[in-house]
Amino acid sequence: MVTIIVLAIVLVLVFAIISIYNRIIRLRNNRENAFADIDVQLKQRHDLVPQLVETVKGYASHEKEVLIRVIEARNGAVSAHNIDDKIVAENNLTAALSGLKVTLEAYPDLKANENFKHLQEEIADIENKLAAVRRYFNSATREYNNAIETFPANAIAGMFGFRRERMFEVSAAERAAVEKAPEIKF
Repeated sequence: MVTIIVLAIVLVLVFAIISIYNRIIRLRNNRENAFADIDVQLKQRHDLVPQLVETVKGYASHEKEVLIRVIEARNGAVSAHNIDDKIVAENNLTAALSGLKVTLEAYPDLKANENFKHLQEEIADIENKLAAVRRYFNSATREYNNAIETFPANAIAGMFGFRRERMFEVSAAERAAVEKAPEIKF
């Protein structure tokens, strides 16, 4: 009788461990799938950046270093291989694009150019889509991190080497730009 009770307890524990492990795997895969959605938007963004830079070159030839920073940031983003590297590289590209936007304020003729307007609209659309998929990715990451850090799953996660994953957060430069009060000129 004792053997049956011990065996039943062991079976319950084994099934609990399997259940927790499988839940963590599902959450990890959901996070990776969420980043795949980000990758699609990033690819489109990467494809548009060279077009935008070429359009701007004709108008802003003396703003060469801004354009170089944008291209270097784009190339870094394209060559990033894992999720953490992509997050850093994309934050750098976003910061470089913000610098380009500030530079472009000095070129009213460029802002009136139809090709430029079209590219700006496409990039704005992609940025909006990126914001949405980043929110989903961060939600999936938070759910995964919560699962591996709460008891009893944290014991299982530790045994199998699951680790806390990084969120796709706004860079310090972006945060400063968002928190800065807008300038009003008359």
